[in-house]
Amino acid sequence: MSLRLGENQSLILVKQVDFGVYLAAPGEEAGERVLLPAKQVPGGVVVGDRLKVFLYRDSEDRMIATTAKPAMTLGHVARVSVAQVTKMGAFLRWGLEKDLFLPFREQTVRVREGDSILAALYIDKSSRLCATMNLYEYLDASSSCKKDDTVEGTVYNILDAFGAYVAVDDHISALIPRKEMYGEAQKLKVGDRITARVAKVLEDGRLELAVRDKGYAQREEDAERILALIGSYDGVLPFNDKASPEVILRETGMSKAQFKRAVGKLLKEGRIEIGEKTIRDGSR
Repeated sequence: MSLRLGENQSLILVKQVDFGVYLAAPGEEAGERVLLPAKQVPGGVVVGDRLKVFLYRDSEDRMIATTAKPAMTLGHVARVSVAQVTKMGAFLRWGLEKDLFLPFREQTVRVREGDSILAALYIDKSSRLCATMNLYEYLDASSSCKKDDTVEGTVYNILDAFGAYVAVDDHISALIPRKEMYGEAQKLKVGDRITARVAKVLEDGRLELAVRDKGYAQREEDAERILALIGSYDGVLPFNDKASPEVILRETGMSKAQFKRAVGKLLKEGRIEIGEKTIRDGSR
């Protein structure tokens, strides 16, 4: 067992000095040591006692111990606030005296002072603790969620080629696939809190989500939107459910399957008439 940056550890008190105490890993009392400053030292401790501490680097880049509990440890995700934005990147409040650096290259969207964000802790190439908003590898790959469960989460990245990445309950990996990025999903931004439906549980346990509601309630809403759109065209929509998916998406914000379900509902209720290339308001 050695001193491990970015982790909570139980260390042995091996030496007391005026400005604090020195700690070492159990079984390595004669080896590497780390300082716990005097203001952090609990009262009444003596050489040989064990202390639970977190190891990080101070403003002079020296490894140092603290009894304070940071918002996150190495490899884990937590919600933190942005304390400051500089020309180098952002600094995050995470429960320690020294704010945590979030480089620009690790931001999935530019953050502002006061923002509340999800971030993970990692060690950079210079052996310093830093934060990242690229959370995919730090989130749990599977959960107990089942198909059609309702879940809540935070959007942490959006990639045009894949869709919107979501941290369900802020610790489970999920994706709203590109094919589901229509309607309300098109408006999503990094940082948004959403309620979604589990559309699929993949073989590796990861979740695919759909933002839209399922079933009758959604068809009812879509049907009313289509009727309003027909009204805006003076009672005759210049395309029907045979139109291309691109046209339907552009004009209605719906997928073709979603549009056809709503049109089928309206047709069954006698509220529309479908022509060769049009849809007409059935009440006119």
